[in-house]
Amino acid sequence: MDLRLLRYGLLAIVLGALAGCDNPTAKSSNSGMVLEGKTMGTYWRASLAGVDNTRQSELREKIQTQLDGDDRLLSTYKKDSALSRFNQSPSTEPYPVAEAMSDIVTMALRIGAKTDGAMDITVGPLVNLWGFGPDKQPIKTPDQAQIDAARALTGLHHLTVINQAGKQWLQKDLPGLYVDLSTMGEGYAADHLARLMEQNGISRYLVSVGGAVVTRGTNADGKAWRVAIQKPTDRENAVQAVVDLNGHGISTSGSYRNYYELDGKRLSHVIDPQTGQPIQHKLVSATVISPTAMEADGWDTGLMVLGTEKAKQVAQKEGLAVYLITKEGDSFSTWMSPQFKTFLLSE
Repeated sequence: MDLRLLRYGLLAIVLGALAGCDNPTAKSSNSGMVLEGKTMGTYWRASLAGVDNTRQSELREKIQTQLDGDDRLLSTYKKDSALSRFNQSPSTEPYPVAEAMSDIVTMALRIGAKTDGAMDITVGPLVNLWGFGPDKQPIKTPDQAQIDAARALTGLHHLTVINQAGKQWLQKDLPGLYVDLSTMGEGYAADHLARLMEQNGISRYLVSVGGAVVTRGTNADGKAWRVAIQKPTDRENAVQAVVDLNGHGISTSGSYRNYYELDGKRLSHVIDPQTGQPIQHKLVSATVISPTAMEADGWDTGLMVLGTEKAKQVAQKEGLAVYLITKEGDSFSTWMSPQFKTFLLSE
């Protein structure tokens, strides 16, 4: 998976520094330790409290090694990744996969069903057609025949997860099915980093991969980790709202950063599986707080596809903690679910 350094929706207000460095770094001060680097075409960050500074090199190496492994599992840009090998296989027989991939796909199918197919991990052929995957951007807008041909290769009903006797398989009934887990990968990697912290005896941390963040405990000042939702603008430090995750995961999906212009139109990277085209509605950002970042990462994509009104309905029905930003003329309006308000520090 490679998001080409384009996906931002959250910034961590911690230690006076923001993610987005050009080079991997390790910083320390009286207020804590910050480790940063690149993975999956985006950035990772670990802000740690109560950790001995002598552990910087050790922890950074462990983090990067684990994230490199996650990328080898889930990347659609690496032809030899586990996911790419499944996509390249024409077989419709059960295909053995790691437990982690089985878990991600299972969650994706569940969220896909609850969003009426809006969150669809088989939408890869359409993502590629519109130039947001490994393929290059098209030189002209795809025609309806191309869109229909790509749509014919999609559909969650073509994909099944099999768990039996402690082993896992994926099975497709369409040889050309192409699974793209970039909608869940950042969240999975952030949760995985959180588990790595716990395994190394670290109980006070904020870890992030791209737009997905997980926190535990308090920062070096003994206060809650504060996470800010960005305003839908190209200014990276413009804050819309600030939340205390209280041990939860958060993820934001937005249409205002990852786009390009073609034939005079601005095309979002968020593809609607129903139309086979980039979304056209006015919802520009969806933020979700869930028990895990992976779950939040799946929901935010589905809600972005649905648009403001349908997203509200799903959030209310499922009891989700959701914050939506919608473009209204030259300005923006916001909406949050009651569940989200419990995490809100300021708006």
